[in-house]
Order: sequence, then C-alpha cells, then structure tokens
Amino acid sequence: MPRYFIDLHTGTEHVRDTEGFDLPDIDAVRHKLLRIMTTIVRDLSADLDREDFVAAVRDEAGAFVMRSRLTLTMEDAE
Repeated sequence: MPRYFIDLHTGTEHVRDTEGFDLPDIDAVRHKLLRIMTTIVRDLSADLDREDFVAAVRDEAGAFVMRSRLTLTMEDAE
C-alpha cells in the first residue's frame, strides 16, 4: 500500500510529517486530508482573528501529490 506524508504549514509554523500514512488510493488521501483540516479548525483558539493553513501531501519519493488550503478570518461587527 502506498505511503503518503502530510506536511502542515501556518503563517508561522511548519510541521513535516516523518511517519506518514498507508493509504490505498488518491481518494483515501483526499479523505484523510479533509479529516486533518477539519480537526485543525475544530481545535482552533476562539481568540484567533486570521490564520492560513496549508496541508501538502507527498508520496514516498517526495513528489507532490495534493494540497489543501484553508484561510479562516474572524471579524467582529462594527
């Protein structure tokens, strides 16, 4: 089964995946990526004003496979 690595980036932080995930196909990669991004949003601090998140997937050879980008902006009413 192919192994994929999902690296996470914010405006200030980069986390490189060194363990990876065994996933059967590109659809499974897409679903895993979506679960990771929704977990990130769920766990955010309520006092956040703006944050950009990028999760980049690479295969065992290091080749780019897929990317998910999320921008969250919180705006108070004036």
